[in-house]
Amino acid sequence: MSDLIKAAILGIVEGLTEFLPVSSTGHLLLLQRFLGFGDEDFGKTFVVLIQLGAILAILSIYFHKLWRLATGMFSDPASRNFVIGVLVAFLPAALIGAAAHSLIKSYLFNAWVVCFTLIAGGAVLLWVDQLDFRPKYRDVMQFSLPMCLIIGVCQCFAMIPGVSRSGATIVSAMLLGADKRSAAEFSFFLAMPTMAGAFTLDLIKNHDQLTSGNVLLVAIGFACSFVSGYFVVKTFLNYVSQHGFGLFAWWRVIVGSIGLLLLAVGF
Repeated sequence: MSDLIKAAILGIVEGLTEFLPVSSTGHLLLLQRFLGFGDEDFGKTFVVLIQLGAILAILSIYFHKLWRLATGMFSDPASRNFVIGVLVAFLPAALIGAAAHSLIKSYLFNAWVVCFTLIAGGAVLLWVDQLDFRPKYRDVMQFSLPMCLIIGVCQCFAMIPGVSRSGATIVSAMLLGADKRSAAEFSFFLAMPTMAGAFTLDLIKNHDQLTSGNVLLVAIGFACSFVSGYFVVKTFLNYVSQHGFGLFAWWRVIVGSIGLLLLAVGF
């Protein structure tokens, strides 16, 4: 299988999994290992760089709402508080990510870690899906600043590949009183600065990995990520509102278990 086809597959998987509570980074790391894609340094960088496609997908979908927030934040207190809330939620990941970037990539980007965290995260989603919530918040504009900060702290657990950024933020928001739809939507908004920050940091630190050949691979992964990410964002809110997280929980458990079996036999 050529590297171009592998890059396309990884891009599709990135877009499909980035906004679902299944861990895009975990899936990409496992696929890279089993597909044999790229050398170690570029491979780790690739999974972050193709996130730009998913970032642009969500920006294109939420463009009008983002524009209203940007133009109204100086005159509308609700818009201003929401923008500040997203920035407050982003702050913990920004600080920890900048300080521990190299350490995280050196020790935690490991297939064994991914498989165990996929299974553990699946168990958490199954537990949350069984809880009898009485939501206090049905609109992301109602989230308080302390609530946003706690969600942001919980998002930091997703620096461990396999945990899932969207999963950590959605679960924490629901435990703090949000309904499924508003929890998922806040996760979308928080993804924008978080993913953009991770992309920028990784690009600065690893720009030397982008040779002419590697740029083409990233471009293909980016395009596939954009298309599949657009599809997921358009459909996820309605699906999770009606059906919950059971499908994603069992998917995590199955993928993690298969991964452990393959690793155990030396694949």
